[in-house]
Amino acid sequence: MQEDFDLLSDVFGFHPLALEDSEQFGETPKLDDYGDYAFLVLYGVNQHPEDLVRLAEVHLFIAARYLITIHRVRCPAFEAVRRWFITRNGLRHPGDVLTYRVADSLVDSYFPMLADFDDRLDTLEDAIFENPDDAQLQDLLRVKRALVALRKVVTPQRHPCARLVNGALTLPGTTIEDGRAHEEAERYYRDLYDHLIRISDLVDTYRDLMTGTMDVYLSTVSNRMDSVMKKLTVIATVFLPLTWLTGFFGMNFDAMVKAVGDWQAFVIFGLGSQLIALVVLLWLMKKHGWL
Repeated sequence: MQEDFDLLSDVFGFHPLALEDSEQFGETPKLDDYGDYAFLVLYGVNQHPEDLVRLAEVHLFIAARYLITIHRVRCPAFEAVRRWFITRNGLRHPGDVLTYRVADSLVDSYFPMLADFDDRLDTLEDAIFENPDDAQLQDLLRVKRALVALRKVVTPQRHPCARLVNGALTLPGTTIEDGRAHEEAERYYRDLYDHLIRISDLVDTYRDLMTGTMDVYLSTVSNRMDSVMKKLTVIATVFLPLTWLTGFFGMNFDAMVKAVGDWQAFVIFGLGSQLIALVVLLWLMKKHGWL
């Protein structure tokens, strides 16, 4: 790996600051102009069954006659660029045409993943209404972490494209005297900027949907807990007078023991009082709408 960076330094003569940035991954999306070449940091995504999404950071050295890409993880988005490149016999302006193709493939990799988020949130919402459990909460937290990670890279990624669109910076190989190449390049990067705006809006939309789904989960769990507590309260309330009566008649006083001595007294005082208390209690609950 170090031999590759030595090649960039010795053969291409890149600036030490650009080389330092290219070696350090985890950079914020940016576009630095070094005169004859530019250094660009972009992000794509790779879908992953465990993390939902894994960011693919790509560093690009852009010049009029070459384009160098550096990445540590596999980028499926590059497959479409390779197929497109094979069908071309040559590139007149690789600095803008090929760079746009690479950037467009990285940006377009967000859309299938965001579509999966939409389906996943709909499925989770239906499952939560049916039977909420801890597994659904874990899925919601995974979606939340993925959306936060996307927002951290998508929003800054718009700024380099905005600089290219408004003419604040031009890539090497795109400026000619009549300005036609520069104007054509702006059209491509304007399309790329529109895609990033759309992705940013989708990320914000899914964050709102995720927050709403989380509220639905918490509300459903709370309502079910309230229902369980209501049932337990009714059961405890029903047994409260019965427990009091059995405790009262269970007191071992001589007068009470002698007064209740046959089975008729047992039925009237022992069972009848409990039955009457139970009927009165249920009637009161029904009257007040507690049942």
